[in-house]
Amino acid sequence: MNDILEFFTNMGFMNLSWQQGVMLLLSFFLLYLAIKKQYEPLLLLPIAFGMLLTNLPMSGMFHEELWASFLQPFMEDGVTPNPAYHSYGAILKNAGLLDVLYIGVKAGVYPCLIFIGVGAMTDFGPLIANPKSFLLGAAAQVGIFITFLCANIWFTPAEAGSIGIIGGADGPTSIFLTSKLAPHLLGPIAIAAYSYMALVPVIQPPIMRLLTTEKERKIKMQQLRSVSKTEKIVFPIIITTIVALVLPDAAPLIGCLMLGNLMKECGVVDRLSKTAQNELMNIVVIFLGLSVGATATGATFLNYKTLLILAMGIIAFSMGTAGGVLLAKFMNLFTKEKINPLIGSAGVSAVPMAARVSQAEGQKADPSNFLLMHAMGPNVAGVIGSAVAAGILLTMLG
Repeated sequence: MNDILEFFTNMGFMNLSWQQGVMLLLSFFLLYLAIKKQYEPLLLLPIAFGMLLTNLPMSGMFHEELWASFLQPFMEDGVTPNPAYHSYGAILKNAGLLDVLYIGVKAGVYPCLIFIGVGAMTDFGPLIANPKSFLLGAAAQVGIFITFLCANIWFTPAEAGSIGIIGGADGPTSIFLTSKLAPHLLGPIAIAAYSYMALVPVIQPPIMRLLTTEKERKIKMQQLRSVSKTEKIVFPIIITTIVALVLPDAAPLIGCLMLGNLMKECGVVDRLSKTAQNELMNIVVIFLGLSVGATATGATFLNYKTLLILAMGIIAFSMGTAGGVLLAKFMNLFTKEKINPLIGSAGVSAVPMAARVSQAEGQKADPSNFLLMHAMGPNVAGVIGSAVAAGILLTMLG
C-alpha cells in the first residue's frame, strides 16, 4: 500500500505547479506556431520542446539553481565565499540532459557554430558591389542602441543591452550576447527575437509605407556590377582582420561568419562548406533550441519583465527598420544615383526575409521594379552590423 501511495506521490501530476502548467500551455502554443503557421520552425520548434521538457515536474533534465551562481566563487563584495558557487565540474556531476546541452550556450559555442553555417550560405557579392549598403546595414542597428538607452529605465545596463540586441533581428547574436550579459533572460529574449524575425512580413511593411512616398517606392536602381572571385575571397579575410583589431569582443561571431563564407567562396573545401551548411548547422540548431528553451522556466518567465522585454523588442525591431529607410532617404539628398529607400529596411539581419519584403513592397508600387539583389546588400551588412553591435555592448557592459 505504501508503495502505491509513493508511486502516486511521485507522479508529475501531483507535483505540477501553476507556473509549470502555464509554461506547458505556452510551449504547446509555440509548437502550434512552428508547425501550423511555420513561424521560424527550425528553431522555434526545438525551443518550444525544450520549454516543454524543462517544465515537466521532477523530470530532472534542467537544474536552474546550478546555473544561478555559475563561476561566481565570491559574493558581490569579492571577499565572502559564495555558498552556491558551481563550476563546470559541479554542473556535470549533478547535470541532467539539458544542463549538459546548455554548456554550449553558456560558453558561447552554439551561436558561433551557427554563424559558420550562416557564412557558408551567404553571398556577400551584392554588398561588395555596392559598399554604400554598409551604411544602410549600420543605420538599421540604431534600434539596438535606442532600445538599450530606453530599457535602462527598468533594467540593469547588462539586461538592457541584451534586450536592445533584439533589434538586430539576429537570433544567434541575441543568444550569444544574452548568455554573456543576462543569462536569466535568455528564454524570453530568444523567443522574442525569433518571433519578431518570423513576423518580418507583418511588422516591416506598414513602417516602410509610412516613411516613404509612392514616388520613392518606384525608384529603379541600376543593375549591380559583377563581383570577381578574388574579391569574394579577400572580403572575409579583410573584414575579420579589421573588426577583430578594432573590436576584439566581436571577433568570435565575425570570425566564424567569415570562416564559413571563405570556405564557400574559395572553392577548395566544398566538403567542409556543405557540412557547415547542412549537417553542422542542423545538429547545432537542435542543441541550441533545446537548451535555450530549457531556460524558460515558470519562475523566470512568468513576470512583468517578460512583457516589458516583448514590448521593448518590438520597439527595437521597428526602430531598426525605420533607421535603414530614413538613412536611404537622407543619402538621396546627396547622391546622383538614387537609392530606393525600401532597401534600407533590409538592414536588419533577418536574411533573406527582410530583403524579400523590400522586393515585395517595391513591386506593389511598380511591378517591373526588382529590388531583391539591391536589398541583399544591406541585408547581409546587417548580419555584420548586429555582430559588431553585440561586440560594442559586450565591451561596454561585459
